[in-house]
Formats: sequence, structure tokens, C-alpha cells
Amino acid sequence: MTSNLPSHPSGHTSPESLHHYEVNVEWTGNKGQGTANYRGYGRSHTIAAADKPVILGSSDPAFRGDRGCYNPEELLVASVSACHMLWYLHLCAEAKVIVLRYGDDPTGTLLETVEGGGRFREVVLRPKVAIAPTSDVTLAQKLHETAHHHCFIANSVNFPIRCEPICTVDLA
Repeated sequence: MTSNLPSHPSGHTSPESLHHYEVNVEWTGNKGQGTANYRGYGRSHTIAAADKPVILGSSDPAFRGDRGCYNPEELLVASVSACHMLWYLHLCAEAKVIVLRYGDDPTGTLLETVEGGGRFREVVLRPKVAIAPTSDVTLAQKLHETAHHHCFIANSVNFPIRCEPICTVDLA
């Protein structure tokens, strides 16, 4: 019996596999008095993982953060987009759809509540994909839906993710 599911990108054949991820998040915003008052400390921090470049983080500028650093909200939107892209490329390779270029300008909408918390209302992906003339543009478009259903990040969040892909044939 053969499965209609795509092969697993990791090559695992077992039905389930656990993967663990370790990072280090270190607050670097102590200006000398710690969190003695709300305006007196920086929101800067670093995100690191073994043998990888450090990411400089902060909060969103609306929450007293540094505009020059990535904030958690941007990183979440980027994670949704990157996960979708990686699944899409995997599925295209299996389906013999030759992707020549892929770009996305995703957006995320966060609702801040009066209590001070908040949540994402949605993320919208807008991938623009160029495929080879020998590839099926209808199939290329359809594979975005399959990628969405397989995306680890999309399957882990509690807000809607919309995908508005544009697939074109590259005649150049």
C-alpha cells in the first residue's frame, strides 16, 4: 500500500518523530537598576543557538523597543512564512514543479487588548513564485494549500493564516 502523503522532509519513516529545539534568550537591557521602573529598563535581548549568528531582539517600538532590532511579533510572522516556503519548495521538488524564484511579503495583525495583553488576529502570506516553463502553473498554485496543511508553525498557532499566492511561468 502506498501513501498519498508527501515524503517527510526529514526522511523519517516512523509515523511520529520528536524534534527538540534549544535556544538561548538573554536580556541585555539592564541600564543599572534592573526593572525598578517601567521606563528605566531596555527591552533589548539576544537570541542565540549553537554555532549560529546571534539575533538582536527588542520589543516593538510601540512597547518601548528598539526599532533597529527584530521583535517577537516580526519573528513569528517570519517563522510562519519561512515554514510555508520550505514545505512548498519540498512539495514542488517532489511534484517536479521547478521553482526558480520565491519571495513573500507576509503581514501579521496583532490586537492589543485594554488589559494590556493581546493576540495575533491573523497572518497573511503573499508568496510570489516563478516557475520554469516546463512546470504546471495550476499544480504550483495548488501546492500552496498542501504546504499550508503540512506547515509545522501553521499547525501550532491559534490564529488564521491566509495564503494569497501568485504563481507565474518565467519565460526569460
